[in-house]
Amino acid sequence: QVQLVESGGGLVQAGGSLRLSCAASGSTFSRVIMGWYRQAPRKQRELVASINTSGTTNYADSVKGRFTIFRDNAKPATYLQMNSLKPEDTAVYYCNVRWTWGTTYWGQGTQVTVSS
Repeated sequence: QVQLVESGGGLVQAGGSLRLSCAASGSTFSRVIMGWYRQAPRKQRELVASINTSGTTNYADSVKGRFTIFRDNAKPATYLQMNSLKPEDTAVYYCNVRWTWGTTYWGQGTQVTVSS
């Protein structure tokens, strides 16, 4: 059974940094797209960043230049390095893996709170 376990969330002041981690288990992940989504109160879940099997990345416009997504296929895991955090980055962040045929799994989420 696929499991995604996130860690690294917390409370940080504006301008600070956090690094989120997502450890994956229960399958082979070499062919998945790995991503991070977030959901703020009263807002829809949105894509923050994704990385495919070739290492090609995709970022939401709001985080470009501040966030970086990595993946380690050997572990397997994905990471989100978040710098220059803003209060509007406050949300629950979810790890996501998606196979090319559409099967998708989500982590349980980790809270990120940025104080002004």
